[in-house]
Amino acid sequence: MWASFAINRPLTWASLAALLACIWLPNPGLRLVAVGIAAFGIIDAWRQVQRDRQHAELMQQALMLSEEGVQITDAENRILAVNPAFTRITGFTEDEVRGLNAASLAAARHDTAFFKRFWQTLESKGRWEGEIWNRRKQGDEFPEWLRVKAVTGARGKVSHYVGTFTDISVHKAREQDLRRIGFEDPLTGLPNRRRLHDLMTSRVRHLRAGESLDMAIIDIDGFKSVNDSLGVEQGDRLLARFGQRLARHVAGGVVGRLGGDEFLVIRTTTFDDHEQWVAGLRQHMGEPFEVGNHSLRLGLSIGSCRAPEDGHDSGVLFQRLESALYSAKRHGRNVSQRFRPALDVQNAPHMALVYSLRDALAKGEQLELHYQTQHRVQDGTVVGMEALLRWRHPEHGMVSPGDFIPLAERHGLMGPLGNWVIDEALAQMARWRELGMPKLPVWINISAIQMFQGELEAALSAGLARHGITPGQLGLELTESVLLDERAGDIVPRLEALRAKGHRIAIDDFGMGYSSLSYLKNLPLDKLKLDRAFINSLPGDAADAAIVSAVLAMARGLGLDVVAEGVETQEQLDFLQKAGCRLVQGYLFARPMSAQMLETTWQGEATQASATLGPSPAA
Repeated sequence: MWASFAINRPLTWASLAALLACIWLPNPGLRLVAVGIAAFGIIDAWRQVQRDRQHAELMQQALMLSEEGVQITDAENRILAVNPAFTRITGFTEDEVRGLNAASLAAARHDTAFFKRFWQTLESKGRWEGEIWNRRKQGDEFPEWLRVKAVTGARGKVSHYVGTFTDISVHKAREQDLRRIGFEDPLTGLPNRRRLHDLMTSRVRHLRAGESLDMAIIDIDGFKSVNDSLGVEQGDRLLARFGQRLARHVAGGVVGRLGGDEFLVIRTTTFDDHEQWVAGLRQHMGEPFEVGNHSLRLGLSIGSCRAPEDGHDSGVLFQRLESALYSAKRHGRNVSQRFRPALDVQNAPHMALVYSLRDALAKGEQLELHYQTQHRVQDGTVVGMEALLRWRHPEHGMVSPGDFIPLAERHGLMGPLGNWVIDEALAQMARWRELGMPKLPVWINISAIQMFQGELEAALSAGLARHGITPGQLGLELTESVLLDERAGDIVPRLEALRAKGHRIAIDDFGMGYSSLSYLKNLPLDKLKLDRAFINSLPGDAADAAIVSAVLAMARGLGLDVVAEGVETQEQLDFLQKAGCRLVQGYLFARPMSAQMLETTWQGEATQASATLGPSPAA
């Protein structure tokens, strides 16, 4: 492939002039000089051609090695050349496509308007970039990211188009998977709570005159007993079959899984037969299910409501469905209850807290994180902090976590609540960094629901990136019940992945769950937190003293740190120090403090330390 030869070089012009001079110069010596100049110019021109040819060959090799498909077309968009990546992606060889119009390879997904905009942009700007669907040789369609540039000649007229493209099929498939994971329940394939909120909002918004929306939450009574007796695998199979049967029964409606053993059903109707519809649901879903060698007839608690009679907002309707379900469960289960105003906040204080908690999460104003410092026994040095969630209710003051955490778990708020804690802790650490505060690891508590819903890793990665915090600064505390909760699947690989990123992992309230030492040794752990129940009676209670000593000895053998929680007296601290405990947390050192109080304490200590050191000597 020969490159174009340029003559706009002084030596080239000199050599041409010397060649002409050879004809009319009378002196042989001058002719010889002219011949020499001409020969030198010819040699330089040859070298230029060689360099251009080598450059063209290198560019050709680069195109051959490129992972992006490349196609070159003429001004009429007829294909002149393609590279091997083009063939690898589309299946067409250069011989098969040479002379074809490039538009003939496009998939039929794009209309005339799309290509009209494509050519308008290319003509006005000289380039176009975007997603387009093309066709492979086998006939299947695929998405590609295409970049096209118009190449103009000396007179500014387009002579060629050069296009490069990348197959984005894998990327698109990953996007679809993420979208599906975000909106689909992985066990049943039905819409999840998030998607159900969207669907309910859409259905309510598009109600026409004379139409109503019937909704019901169906809860399987005593499902835990089914899991305990038949095993989790059979329980999951039962949930999947329950969802399939429900979806077939409500053809044309919406069926989804809210979580656990709760399902939501929505139908648009012009009939005033809400009670009969709910009774039909109960009768159909009450038929026996065959699971393995067992025939199971399930008890169902159903809470229902109807739009627009019971509300126009999807959030309000969800709350009223939950009020009705809560009432059905209070009446002995296997009961259907339609929402009525008497079930609202006045007669359901627990639901009032749920509504308030949802509001607090939406506004982000009432929730707080308090921090309790962890100390080294030897010298009292602060080595870390635990972030503790607090709720400052505008009417009830501080609401105990023991009151609102179980409600959050029951009503599907634990995931958003856990995500709020992650983001708030990381944001606070970023603020402390800007203020020049001590750089200490912060430990947050992780719930079982965060683990089995599968959003934990994404929330951590997004938060760390957003606030510029390294994973090693954020420790994760899990209770034994989380580690042994089968809903979360095999938790070991997930913990190993989190630890590999830099997070440290601890077991909280150690000794209060169903400890399995054989399981414990296989977990990727850094720390055990000894529950305060074993610390309270130290050093007088011989049994607690023996348990604490045994746990400390076991932790040393496994290479784990131990934090003793709830240390309140000097006697407890002395015993723990003699027993070999290195880290403690409790009122003896510090109570949980708000971020503002903690900053004030640190600043006061820094000022005191500076005053003690005195002014630095003059240079």
